[in-house]
Amino acid sequence: MRIVSLDHVQLAMPQGREAEARAFYGTLLGIPEREKPPHLARRGGCWFERGGLRIHLGVEADFRPARKAHPALIVEDLPALKARLESAGCPLANDEPLAGYDRIYVDDPFGNRIELMEPAKE
Repeated sequence: MRIVSLDHVQLAMPQGREAEARAFYGTLLGIPEREKPPHLARRGGCWFERGGLRIHLGVEADFRPARKAHPALIVEDLPALKARLESAGCPLANDEPLAGYDRIYVDDPFGNRIELMEPAKE
């Protein structure tokens, strides 16, 4: 027995803010939205997926943003994404350097921490 891969990352969000999720994950980060199965769609939230990248946002009644725990997303052209996020008014945060990567942090509209990483070019 062994675990072979990660299927998706689930993040929490407050009820009724799907439009903000779509604007951030769909428009700014460019991850297409996938329709949720009908029995799950009733709960609210959104799913964003492209190939093996799957981020699911689910409504949590007593929502509190994830400030330390976070997904780390591999990015192509981090400088262009940084410019897009800054143009949209999203504050970016730097952290200690990580060997082999350029990276920044951004909060989603609900305060969940998201790490954006690009392998450093040699």
